[in-house]
Amino acid sequence: MFARTGVGSLPDRTARTVFDTMRTEVMAGQYLDVLSEVIDSEDYDAALQRAQNVIRYKSAKYSCEHPLTLGGALALDAQQNQHHPILNAYHSFGLPLGEGFQLRDDQLGVFGEPETTGKPAGDDIREGKRTVLVALTEKNADQAGRSLLETCLGNPNLDVHDVQRVRGLMLSCGAVAQLEELIARKSAAIDTALAALPVPEQVREALEAIAAKALHRAA
Repeated sequence: MFARTGVGSLPDRTARTVFDTMRTEVMAGQYLDVLSEVIDSEDYDAALQRAQNVIRYKSAKYSCEHPLTLGGALALDAQQNQHHPILNAYHSFGLPLGEGFQLRDDQLGVFGEPETTGKPAGDDIREGKRTVLVALTEKNADQAGRSLLETCLGNPNLDVHDVQRVRGLMLSCGAVAQLEELIARKSAAIDTALAALPVPEQVREALEAIAAKALHRAA
């Protein structure tokens, strides 16, 4: 990609290293996502960890952490390296931002209003997505609840009534509350990272607004 930019000189090694890492990690995340759809396991803690790894490597790093870091690396001069404080600060801010964004996306994929999200209600259930919310539900539910989830997950013909049943299960078993707790932790990590970012206040405020919109949205 860098070789085809048409600019007079190529970006330094730090920027290329960030891009190469991003590419490798998103491929790993895609593999983990495919694996999670076919692996048959009753180890619900392991399933939850897999779901969290998927959002980290397939989504959060690719969509937030590495793009921020790549921009920072491109802005540095050739004498500065990958250990520059601003790059570490972008890592600390970008990862929880990306994870929190995806966790909110998981919640909206089941509970979002179609007129707001532009997607049918419960679309993630019909598509059989093994999200963190689904993993929490599997872990918390009793056998009857797990049977309901297994029957509904991945059924493209699921009707509104069954979507409501799955929503009720996710609420009653505590999975939704736990998901919100995870999002709150990501928000706290973002606040800590923002406070330490070595950037002008105007930039900090802009990043804070982006984070608030990413984690607290209806679509």
